[in-house]
Amino acid sequence: MADPTEPHGSEQPSLGGLVEQVMQLGQRLGLAQADAGEVEVEGSAGGGAVRIVASGDGEFRSVRIDPAAVDATDVSLLEDLVLAALHDVTEKVEAARQASMSGLGELLGGGLGDLLGGEGVDRPDDGGS
Repeated sequence: MADPTEPHGSEQPSLGGLVEQVMQLGQRLGLAQADAGEVEVEGSAGGGAVRIVASGDGEFRSVRIDPAAVDATDVSLLEDLVLAALHDVTEKVEAARQASMSGLGELLGGGLGDLLGGEGVDRPDDGGS
């Protein structure tokens, strides 16, 4: 078994390299969050009778309701459609967030990922291999 106090050779990044990667990660995260705020996502329900638009950062921007969906004798149906459209747009906002953050994985896959528990780290749950 390898001595956990010994360095793993040249595979370990230098402290300066790690600091650089953390700074790059911060910059990319900031850009990804800014990009998410510019993306517009639309959720709908009732075949488009209710449409809700939100930004990629989760700010609701508009609600459109087809007049044909408004029935004064069945308000609960309209409430259900609005709720379903909110759920739909929320799921799409989360998908947009995940997509905007996907580029950060390549940075984490390098030396910084190793520092956070990637390969080369002995963990009790995997038998140290």
